[in-house]
Amino acid sequence: MLRVGLTGGLASGKSCVGRSLADLGCYLIRADELGHQVLETGGDAHDAVVREFGTGILNPDGTIDRRRLAALVFHDPARLQKLNALVHPPVRARTHRLLQKYEAGHPHGIAVVEAAILVETGSYRDYARLILAVCGKEQQIERAMARDGLTREEVLDRLSRQMPLDEKIQYADYVIDTSGTKENTLAQTRTVYESLSGLTSVTSEQRSLNL
Repeated sequence: MLRVGLTGGLASGKSCVGRSLADLGCYLIRADELGHQVLETGGDAHDAVVREFGTGILNPDGTIDRRRLAALVFHDPARLQKLNALVHPPVRARTHRLLQKYEAGHPHGIAVVEAAILVETGSYRDYARLILAVCGKEQQIERAMARDGLTREEVLDRLSRQMPLDEKIQYADYVIDTSGTKENTLAQTRTVYESLSGLTSVTSEQRSLNL
């Protein structure tokens, strides 16, 4: 099985690329979704996060209000680091289990893990290939404002805490520019998928020869 990382920055289009890769036949794992799962009541990180940040982050039904939690950490790097330390290990564990399960049934498949900070955490090294979704900074700002209901200042604050896309490029095996039309993004994604498919074919042939 070929393990592929997919990353980008805030509103850079990585989710669009991920959906397209899934439509083409890849197995897609979204780290954000797993992050939400581990914060749910009974989730691996729920109790530890509540102990660390207090019951003020809870809704009346006992679930964690992620927006309230985010407000506590986004302007405090030390607390954000603490939150990441509580959430990332169970997310990685769930990712590992999902990859193992998929590989058992699809030894020649392509598994794509979509995550925002693969480069920053060094996790990109866990993947055979890394895809980076990029677009212009102004597009990131406009998209994030429209998608998340943020002000321009809030978006700029979040972007200031991320590694710039032009720095991430040096780590990427494939760069998909999402600044154009959806059709153009899909065409680039299809080209990347064909390249990845070629890698799985070579690997399969090598295994056959070794047998």
